[in-house]
Amino acid sequence: MILIITHKQDYTADYLINILNQRSIPYKRFNCEDVMTSGVSLLYDGNFQSEIFGVKNFTSVWFRRTKIPFIQGLVEDEVTYLQAEYDSLLKNIFTVIEAKWLSSPWHVYRAENKLFQLRTAMEVGFKIPKTLVTTDHKKLISFSNQVGEMIVKPISATRSSSTKEPMFIYTNRVEKQHLENISKFDLTPCIFQEEISKHVELRVTVVGKDVFAASVDSQQNEESKVDWRRKALKFETFSLPAEIASKCISLVSNLGLLFGAIDLILSPDGSYTFLEINPNGQWAWIENETGLQISDAIIKELINKSSNE
Repeated sequence: MILIITHKQDYTADYLINILNQRSIPYKRFNCEDVMTSGVSLLYDGNFQSEIFGVKNFTSVWFRRTKIPFIQGLVEDEVTYLQAEYDSLLKNIFTVIEAKWLSSPWHVYRAENKLFQLRTAMEVGFKIPKTLVTTDHKKLISFSNQVGEMIVKPISATRSSSTKEPMFIYTNRVEKQHLENISKFDLTPCIFQEEISKHVELRVTVVGKDVFAASVDSQQNEESKVDWRRKALKFETFSLPAEIASKCISLVSNLGLLFGAIDLILSPDGSYTFLEINPNGQWAWIENETGLQISDAIIKELINKSSNE
């Protein structure tokens, strides 16, 4: 039995679940925001038992997304306390489920750290951009003088929900006027990198030892040159060199994952540069646009009972 840990707005989970239903593959879906009303029990009475939706033993777990319950009718301190308790309950549940994980939450949480990603990518042989994270204005100016054209992107969150409509935070180029007036601003947490010249950009999805590469011509449109996500561009299948595919597999493995969505740049000189990896990145749109059978690879991993721990 497969357990899928997610929430109600996870449309990638919906996509795969439709395929599981078509193939009559048994699973249970655990929407984390329903933890208050879900059938979840942890019992220790000499033998430790965990039970979710009446199932005590799962063969595999697809760890997709979590969401804390929305709590109404209480003061702010009470809501904060209860949400922390529910978050802790979820993590305790994850800890005691003995099954094959795609991927382990603890490895996912660690792999989400972009500086750790860069170091690990460099260790497996990837070229990475010159990178700076700093709150020191002088160091930023010095770095800019060293690398020339420079981009800035968030360390973690790419969405801001401080307004009614969530705002997406893209990668942006640091312009000359920004640097000329930098002393007037605080340097909030962000990543500065040399801007890498692009021929095409690649999304490489790794599932176990299967590698699926797709390319997008981000340079065809002025809006998408720095960040392809600004424009709805079509992805196409891409033949990745064996050496680069091997590095992608090694990166995912060294991060303790069974899945990773990797962003690379292919430069005009033929070199490949690692940008980042999303340990739980979206992939259904890639499958729909290119025909790459990523869902088959995920299902194959979930029904293969060997552990990844």
